Amino acid sequence: MYTEQEAIQYVRENDVRFIKLFFTDFYGSIKSISIQPSELERAFSKGITFDASSVKGFLGYAESDLFIVPDPSTLAVLPWRPQSGRVVRFFCSVRYPDGTPFEVDTRKMLSELVEKARSKGFDFNVGTECEFYLFKCDEKGNPTKEPYDMAGYCDLAPRDKGENVRREICLTLEQMGVHPEASYHEEGPGQNEVDFKYSDVLNAADNLQTFKIVVKTIAARNGLFASFMPKPLSDKPGNGLHINISLYKDGKNLFAGDNFSDEAKSFLAGILFRTLEIAPFTNPIPNSYMRLGTFEAPKYISWSRQNRSQLIRIPSGDEEAARMEFRASDPAGNPYIDLYLLLSAGLEGIEKHYELPEATDIDFFNADPEETRFMIRLPMSLGEAKKYCEKGDFIYKVFPKMLLDFLGKNENETAEIDRGEI
Repeated sequence: MYTEQEAIQYVRENDVRFIKLFFTDFYGSIKSISIQPSELERAFSKGITFDASSVKGFLGYAESDLFIVPDPSTLAVLPWRPQSGRVVRFFCSVRYPDGTPFEVDTRKMLSELVEKARSKGFDFNVGTECEFYLFKCDEKGNPTKEPYDMAGYCDLAPRDKGENVRREICLTLEQMGVHPEASYHEEGPGQNEVDFKYSDVLNAADNLQTFKIVVKTIAARNGLFASFMPKPLSDKPGNGLHINISLYKDGKNLFAGDNFSDEAKSFLAGILFRTLEIAPFTNPIPNSYMRLGTFEAPKYISWSRQNRSQLIRIPSGDEEAARMEFRASDPAGNPYIDLYLLLSAGLEGIEKHYELPEATDIDFFNADPEETRFMIRLPMSLGEAKKYCEKGDFIYKVFPKMLLDFLGKNENETAEIDRGEI
């Protein structure tokens, strides 16, 4: 963790020649402005201006000037850039010209929610598990739909050709202060997964954004294309983003033990209750709905212990590792929004003392239709998900008015765009 003065000193003493300032648009795409080291003090004190009218989900043309201000605690060297004349990056907050926070800065929204929860005695740890495909490129360097290998779940080299790429990804992340917990070949051909050690909420979202950049960069360096598309191959497993959340009160993990606390149960119940309304954000593009209900992706609103066919499962683990795992979300979304909505729903459940329904101990992958006929199904399309969202009241309660206005004006717009992340 660096303070402003420590970050300035690091840049001066470590041959830093270039500084990249990262911020995220509403749809989760990472944007960047580069500055010289001589501008860093000004960036901390006043910010660096950009044209907000060109950023999805920000302002219109009439109010286009916004500023980004780096968070000194997020300083990291980009290891793939030259070590002589280094390049570093910071994640940034977004502000108005007068210095007040911009309401639709999703990173700020998440940070403020965490502080609000902390004031009520609650805290969280978050760990993510993110899947991606590696595809070959043609002779011109353009991506193809040919997987890098034909390996399966947890296969070894030489069948698993992605082993060296994953190792390079993990070593690069460690150099940037991000700590992978495990990496392996997933079920699909050319499909890989990296799981992260839990951390505080904001750091977990930042780490996921960093991870996407690193995966794309390392894949390209190896002549490959990395895809975070939820369902890049129609007949193969999709890419999921499993989000693990531990809930703490007074230093105690409320998911610990065989019978976790009433507040943890209400937290789960809140997420289950609002899952349909938040689906357009956790699963934000039409392709997202090709994944749900296939292979190991969930199909119904349900929970259970350990059962991987559920929307939410409670994995086995000791007191420190006790947690819930949300399995519907995918990597196409904005991780700050994903966490903001999941935590908001869970906290609503605690506040309103929602009752957790009985666990559904059914193997949905092989269930008889009679067993599932009373289950609530996840949306089958983005259009269906949007209808659930519009009919509910949750988004209108937790999103700032400016963001609601943007969504109202752009209700037919989707995030089905390149974004450099898919």
